[in-house]
Amino acid sequence: MSYTIGFQAKNQKAVLATEAATANQAIAIIAALRQSSDEIKFIRSPQEGDMGIEMLLLLAKEEAEEMPQRA
Repeated sequence: MSYTIGFQAKNQKAVLATEAATANQAIAIIAALRQSSDEIKFIRSPQEGDMGIEMLLLLAKEEAEEMPQRA
């Protein structure tokens, strides 16, 4: 499932967006944006619609459980 993360960089008015292929990638992007003091404006998925970070964390956990374990 793909995710779009909308954010606003500090000292800018425009809202920018970036894409992530998985929930885990989206969480990594959000963590990096938070470290740079960018404000998260939205998290969106075509399947789930708008969501919060808590929902994204739940989806990432489910995603990890569904992935086959490597030996």
